[in-house]
Amino acid sequence: MVESNITKLYYSISEVSKITNLKQYVLRYWETEFPSLKPKKNSAGNRSYKQSDIDLIKKIKYLLYEKKYTIDGARVELTSKKNISISIKSNNEEYKRLLNKVLFELKHLLKKID
Repeated sequence: MVESNITKLYYSISEVSKITNLKQYVLRYWETEFPSLKPKKNSAGNRSYKQSDIDLIKKIKYLLYEKKYTIDGARVELTSKKNISISIKSNNEEYKRLLNKVLFELKHLLKKID
């Protein structure tokens, strides 16, 4: 079986759950805690996530699970004026993860300098 890398415009909550390795109830809870995470809902009321929503979820997961931020701390980090975002067009997940880690470490160093 050949796996295709077709990019979709919208993903269901179950697809996002599989992509991010998070339970659906966690995704729904994060919507209540992070104002920037607001997937659109279709006429049936089902959530439709865009790639930008998935990228945000991955960033939140990184802050909470790897950097050990509290939810309040992660919310502040995401809304910070110094929040630097980069767009990575590569499909290599390890490359993306490494660049995001470097980005967060650089932001941490910037905070120490201020």
